[in-house]
Amino acid sequence: MIIPSVLVLPIPAQGHVNPMMNFSQNLVERGCKVYFVNTDFNHKQVVSSMVEQQKSLDESLLKLVSIPDGLKPEDDRRDISKLCEAIVSTMPSMLEKLIEEIHLNGEDRISSIIADVNMGWALNVGNKLGIKGALFWPASAAMFAFQCNIPTLTDNGIIDSDGLPITKKTFRISPTMPVMDTESLLWRGLADSKDFKKLINFFMESAETTNLTEWWLCNTTYELEPGVLSFVPKLLPVGPLLRSYDNKSVDARSIGQFWEEDMSCMDWLDQQPHHSVLYVAFGSFTLFDQNQFNELALGLDLTNRPFLWVVRQDSNSTNKITYPNEFLGSHGKIVSWAPQQKVLRHPAIACFVSHCGWNSTMEGLSNGVAFLCWPYFGDQFYNKKYICDELKVGLGFESDENGLVSRSEIKTKVDKLLSDENIRSRSLMLKDKVTCNIAEGSRSLENFSKFVKWLKE
Repeated sequence: MIIPSVLVLPIPAQGHVNPMMNFSQNLVERGCKVYFVNTDFNHKQVVSSMVEQQKSLDESLLKLVSIPDGLKPEDDRRDISKLCEAIVSTMPSMLEKLIEEIHLNGEDRISSIIADVNMGWALNVGNKLGIKGALFWPASAAMFAFQCNIPTLTDNGIIDSDGLPITKKTFRISPTMPVMDTESLLWRGLADSKDFKKLINFFMESAETTNLTEWWLCNTTYELEPGVLSFVPKLLPVGPLLRSYDNKSVDARSIGQFWEEDMSCMDWLDQQPHHSVLYVAFGSFTLFDQNQFNELALGLDLTNRPFLWVVRQDSNSTNKITYPNEFLGSHGKIVSWAPQQKVLRHPAIACFVSHCGWNSTMEGLSNGVAFLCWPYFGDQFYNKKYICDELKVGLGFESDENGLVSRSEIKTKVDKLLSDENIRSRSLMLKDKVTCNIAEGSRSLENFSKFVKWLKE
């Protein structure tokens, strides 16, 4: 049997690496070999976070490789517009060089490239080298439709050519899709308004690469976004992309994390009552200023409930953030990075205080967990609206006159969410609807199987 060698290329962000790594591991289980390409900067983080997994990682099937991102080591990779510019100007030639090196080594020939939609230029590199390609979208199907319809939004007077809202109003991309509003445009918080134009051009150029392949894959399900998927029928859901934990494995950490997962939180969760713990995690990008950090810490104290709070080390060192003097934290456990999927599966978890990144959204929904939504940038504002208004499995926080989510608001919303049995029951019903797509005969699994068959042809 031919084992295809597939090259997988995510955009260099944790929320994109995670689902594409899960996708890659599923490919390996189906008899493919994967070259997983990170940037040099992120590759170093991933390798240093792996610790024990390096002993068990079978590089004959999953090989971690890297290329430069075009930025200097000291450059701020949170500057999204600068990162996007560097990616486009540097990485295509570096990717071509990497593929040629793999071929020269004689061990493998890359037969397919699977690129994040926003790394779609990689399919042009593939065409040049005679390699077929596919595109992967790690966010919601709604955001895919949004990105592909940016010119239409301009024509319809929703945004101007620089990406700024012309009016404060709601709009629909299609009658079958949920309402969106101009306050939650995709590029909100990703850059200063002066850089919106650069980001819009990057997104539109990425969207144009969809013409280079018939395969558009997405980490969603038909049940979760039926209206969007009827509007974009070529977009094939293969979600939820979850890591399959092998109980026999000595090490249960995930591959592809930028920080080492602190597994001690699992023992701590084992000691908590069922459905009691607030899991508080804001992903890999969110940064709070000192005032907001104080309110969050004191709000967690005020709930008088056990909490597991992820506070990244870089969020402290970058911002020089310190815990407020009054913070007790006696009910909680604080870790710098958590094995999130395992945490959300734990029976002790009562709710997820989340930034609403799509990866976190899918993991929460797949585990029947209710949300308290606190978006930070980009698609997270739309995801919050979808979780609260369409799926009705979460509540959002309101800011006060100073723009802060106050400690009393945190306590109020925690109490309200956890006393709402309707939200709880809807969360559990949605879990069954979403996770049935992992089962044999499901539509997501059928799409995935067809894709693997294409890879092996």
